Amino acid sequence: MASLALGVDLGGTKIESVVVERAPFREIARRRVATERDEGYDAVLARTAGIIRDVARDAGVDAARIPIGVGMPGGVTRRDGLVKNSNTVCLNGRPFRDDLVRVLGRPAAFENDANCFALAEAELGAAREHRSGVVFGVILGTGVGGGVVVHGAIWSGPQGIAGEWGHHAVWAGRDDARACYCGQRGCLERYASGPAVEDDYEARAGVRRGVAEIASLAAHDAHAAAALEGLVDAFGRGIANVIDVLDPSVVVLGGGVSNLDVLYTAGVERVRRYVFNDELTTPIVRHALGDSAGVLGAALRAT
Repeated sequence: MASLALGVDLGGTKIESVVVERAPFREIARRRVATERDEGYDAVLARTAGIIRDVARDAGVDAARIPIGVGMPGGVTRRDGLVKNSNTVCLNGRPFRDDLVRVLGRPAAFENDANCFALAEAELGAAREHRSGVVFGVILGTGVGGGVVVHGAIWSGPQGIAGEWGHHAVWAGRDDARACYCGQRGCLERYASGPAVEDDYEARAGVRRGVAEIASLAAHDAHAAAALEGLVDAFGRGIANVIDVLDPSVVVLGGGVSNLDVLYTAGVERVRRYVFNDELTTPIVRHALGDSAGVLGAALRAT
């Protein structure tokens, strides 16, 4: 039991759980269910507890004894332990961490989901050769997040918001800057997330399409080309700002939007245009672990 760990990735659309052996690292059991966040806080809490019990049973282990790590969107306030800054908004202002521990009847380690992604890619994936430096892990999906791993350890910061690049403004001060759920305007997340690109296309074309389809249409659909250009420019500005401040050893991209090839061609060129340097030497790489990185990172954090 000491060599095993259970990880949970609580995402905006799915909850995934895995049991792994940590040394040597191998997967033993995995489950995935829809988050159903529209059903509200209590439903998300129950589904998270349920998948933990189910995957432990699949692995033939006791959920009350195996170390558990949970990756989830947002963070918690230092003063009262309530969730903040989560794009699964039903969690905000609620004591999800305390409630899950209470329902499970045992402690668990909790970490921001983007931090879990960054840790997994640093330890097991695309950023392994940069593990001794600074890894900036990017999530481009339902929301936009990030995580910082320094010398193999997550850096969360004193306020628990390190890496939250999705909520720095790329279009501050413009009259048409898009409103964000966080209360600000012009946040990167409102331009570089999957729903933001889809919203932009729908506003232009009058019909809604997925991000991958929009990208495939860009060569001959002016509305798709414009929506994709908005993504590329926001991405370029945002990553350039991160590099200007942090100068990481590597930037590794994850999340559904990161599967778009254009980010590694025109997107990187846009970063090169905006970065505060006469050259761009920072590797900007695609994830190696797919959408499993978050749940594997949670297992790495399990206690």
